Amino acid sequence: MTTKNRPPTIGDVAQRAKVSIATVSRVLNGKVPVAPDKADRVRAAIEELQFVPRTAARVLASRKTGTVGLVLPEISGAFFSPMLRGVEAGIRQAGYDFLIHSMQTTHEGIPHRQLGEHNTDGLIVFTGSLDIKELTRLNRINFPIVLLHQTPPESLNIPVITIENKSGAEMLVDHLIEGHGRRRIVYLQGPEGHEDSVWRERGYRESLEAHGITFDPELVATGGFDDEEAFATIQELILEGVEFDAVFAGDDDAAMGVMRALKLAGRLVPDDVSVVGFDDIPFARYVSPPLTTIHAPIEEVGREAVSQLMRLINGQQPEALTLMRTELVLRESCGCESGEIKPASPMDP
Repeated sequence: MTTKNRPPTIGDVAQRAKVSIATVSRVLNGKVPVAPDKADRVRAAIEELQFVPRTAARVLASRKTGTVGLVLPEISGAFFSPMLRGVEAGIRQAGYDFLIHSMQTTHEGIPHRQLGEHNTDGLIVFTGSLDIKELTRLNRINFPIVLLHQTPPESLNIPVITIENKSGAEMLVDHLIEGHGRRRIVYLQGPEGHEDSVWRERGYRESLEAHGITFDPELVATGGFDDEEAFATIQELILEGVEFDAVFAGDDDAAMGVMRALKLAGRLVPDDVSVVGFDDIPFARYVSPPLTTIHAPIEEVGREAVSQLMRLINGQQPEALTLMRTELVLRESCGCESGEIKPASPMDP
């Protein structure tokens, strides 16, 4: 049993989990298989006791690995390619190597902590890629972490890099209303709890309110930042007889699915329905009609994340919040001619 005068030991973990010290050691090393029920008890005890292995403490105190870790929910998709370019360029410039871990590759039975204090000097973590318990554990041992597109709990002092989601969304909806007279604007939410989606919806709602348009919950549905999910959602809205003259798809991937669904239903873009996205992925300019969207500086976000992480690793004070500016890119899917770019006003994320 631990006391207030000393941190928990491996023996305390073993006692709490009702296993031997050797079993705890095997779980920590991750090299020798351990019965799932015993491994689960050990991990639960580690979390309950907030146990930090001495090896991890020694690594942090005595040496550097020369490696930075990047934790993502997935690697596929047009959004992550420029982010990876930015992170890689920044890390190479800093003279580090880097490891990538995708949560898609984590299978049952494989240890959760693929990257951390045992094999990197710091982590760049994209929203939703690590749970709060793991972020809290790493923060408690002063391990350098930078979060992308995710605000940590107030109790955790972790720097954040994100983009102007709300002001970008406001610019899109303002343009649909003021430039094209649209009033029945659908908003497709991203994955549940995704911070970018929350801020974009806030911008959508505030633009409607500023123009005296009553918010209609019937016009808010789930697109999941995914073309197939957005395709199915728009089909469902059409079948239900929901009237709309514009769609803010949440992001560009979802916008592709929206336009497919509208085409299948015989509705012309932009004559019948204006469609806008967010992110300005490369394909946005080549789809027919070219997609009006918000240009997000995704590659620059990756570079800035490395810059702030290097400050942490080198014992310097990072920026608590770095907000990267977005721009409105007008193309034909809203009813404009392609080519005009307008910067978003610096506001909330």
